[in-house]
Amino acid sequence: MKFTKMHGLGNDYVYVNGFVETVDDPIGLAKSISDRHFGVGSDGLVLILPSQTEDFRMRMFNSDGSEAEMCGNAIRCVGKYVYDKQMTAKNNLTIETLAGVMVLELFLDEKGKVHTVCVDMGEPILNPRKIPVDSNLESFVAQKVQIGEKKYEMTAVSMGNPHVITYVEDVENYPVLQEGPDIEKDSLFPKKVNAEFVQIMDSNTLKMRVWERGAGETLACGTGACAVLVASVLNGFCKREATVKLLGGDLKISWKEDNHVYMEGPAVVVFEGEIHW
Repeated sequence: MKFTKMHGLGNDYVYVNGFVETVDDPIGLAKSISDRHFGVGSDGLVLILPSQTEDFRMRMFNSDGSEAEMCGNAIRCVGKYVYDKQMTAKNNLTIETLAGVMVLELFLDEKGKVHTVCVDMGEPILNPRKIPVDSNLESFVAQKVQIGEKKYEMTAVSMGNPHVITYVEDVENYPVLQEGPDIEKDSLFPKKVNAEFVQIMDSNTLKMRVWERGAGETLACGTGACAVLVASVLNGFCKREATVKLLGGDLKISWKEDNHVYMEGPAVVVFEGEIHW
């Protein structure tokens, strides 16, 4: 089976072209191929597939085999993959995901290859029951929560997948690896949750780390960066356009007047190969 390893700000996935390869057991393949000692090594598996209604369809599986609704970093790489491999000649694409249809705008470098991608990530979901959060509130902003022995002030946002944001003073030294798993699996979040820990640098700059459900701490999370901007606006911490700084690099995020959130960032090929499966 041929594959391509790609990353968006270090959030790396193995990409398989479902137009030419058949994957009967994506859960098993995701677990196997993601292993950084015995496999290719990645945060998960992405399948690029035909769509009956859109240009392409994306399915993504975390390294533990669980299927996720969407990934902002992964979908940028899907745009680069299909354009650079001449599966399309369009600079604007629609991609079907479990979180809905995402619209991509591709930007090319001097060699005619995709360098950066802007994704219309759609409207943020703020109703706790739709995120989902086990709460009857109309929104879940700056709510006091106790998880285990620790108290937090949390804001929940869905960008097609659930996120909960906590603000900290020193994100670089924050115990993400210790607290992330407890937050991810707390009963407050019926479908588990991605946990973002955010430091406000200024009204135009946010610094974050993320614990992703099913994957652990990753170098970047596109949907998480979008959720962080929305949460920060709702809390009055930043403007509606900001640079979100992740361990793997920066993303430009904007929450525009049409209520859609837009994310712009790079997509990079690491290598291509073939694995026996």
